[in-house]
Amino acid sequence: MQVYVNGDPFELEAGSSVADLVAKLTDDPRGMAIERNREIVPKSQHEITLLEEGDRLEVVQFVGGG
Repeated sequence: MQVYVNGDPFELEAGSSVADLVAKLTDDPRGMAIERNREIVPKSQHEITLLEEGDRLEVVQFVGGG
């Protein structure tokens, strides 16, 4: 199935969750925020939030610094 990540098409297997997407994007998901169709998905919901064809996701990685 195709979803859009930060505006770009991204292929995932049907039935994938937000957690599956995160695993494909990074080895270290700390500091990552996910918005699905304009709604923030809490980390506690990543495993159970299933993605659907055409979903639009915004992924932000927070970086510390000083």
